[in-house]
Amino acid sequence: MAELRALLAGGGTAGHVNPLLATATALQALPGGADITVLGTAAGLEARLVPDAGLPLRHVPRVPLPRRPSPDLLRLPGRLRSAVRAAAEAITDSRAQVVVGFGGYVATPAYLAARRLGVPVVVHEQNARPGLANRLGARWARHVAVSFPGTPLPRAVLTGLPLRAAIAELVAERESDATARRIAGAAALGLEPHRTTLLVTGGSLGAQRVNEAVAGGARALTDAGIQVLHLTGQGKDEPVRAATAGLAGYHVRPYLDDMASAYAVADLVLARSGAGTVSELAALGIGAVYVPLPIGNGEQRRNAADVVAAGGGTIVADADLTPAYVTGPLLELLADHDRLAATSHAAAGVGIRDGAARLAELVVDAAQVTP
Repeated sequence: MAELRALLAGGGTAGHVNPLLATATALQALPGGADITVLGTAAGLEARLVPDAGLPLRHVPRVPLPRRPSPDLLRLPGRLRSAVRAAAEAITDSRAQVVVGFGGYVATPAYLAARRLGVPVVVHEQNARPGLANRLGARWARHVAVSFPGTPLPRAVLTGLPLRAAIAELVAERESDATARRIAGAAALGLEPHRTTLLVTGGSLGAQRVNEAVAGGARALTDAGIQVLHLTGQGKDEPVRAATAGLAGYHVRPYLDDMASAYAVADLVLARSGAGTVSELAALGIGAVYVPLPIGNGEQRRNAADVVAAGGGTIVADADLTPAYVTGPLLELLADHDRLAATSHAAAGVGIRDGAARLAELVVDAAQVTP
């Protein structure tokens, strides 16, 4: 097939950038290859990750959409015109046959510019409740891809979330020899491979409620022989270290780049239910206790709904995550190996492992690249 030329638009957070990069890799692996240009901001995470991946990055001004009347609303038309103009230049200069948007501030001008230029659009929505940009783009997109069933967008096709490279590799490694990968992961992190292991994470920024609740119940966990890897978030590790000092098997880190090794050794994960976390854990077949963010529009609870309904995890309200929950229901689950195994099996049953390949198929179809 002929080489595909695509502009991928997304940025700001890992939730937008990681699926974008995974999709770029899948497109480049096509028989004819792909010429990829990324549209992002100069200040978001993409400013580092996209060049590191060897991809050209075109900048577009950041244009947040005000959700309520404010002075920013008056400045919106001018800012948006400037952003659409920059996006149109990127599409024209790259001779893109298709624009693929992953939501967020960058996607809106990309969708509008593509429509003006007559270039087909593919939308990917990572959350179960779509954001403003993707609700706009979905109105005229050639294809609309979603990570979760029931996402309310027109003509939605379930592709799952394109998995970042390290997680996609871990999926394959675990399918080949999960025990060997668990031993290697434990060695990389200084953990014992044969102990039941709880991974705790509130995301890169951490979660105060999660930190306080688990640290408050830490002694009961370690007394029961549970090994804990607690990722607190940058700058939030000292209170947890102080609360768990001297507890054998309780490991505290502020942040971890090597999440693949953490997942490889985890029997259960306690985490927020961002789209990436839910999708990765299901793809890997790891059960979880999800604690959705209590703020926002409720997308985190929706993200976890399907895997929880299938038996692959539990949802606990932020207010209900207390030391008593940790020493009660959480510890009971960790001590029940049959239940842990059943939870992991159920999670794997709804996990999608080939999201990047599925999305790439839609992109090729939208671009009308002839094999």
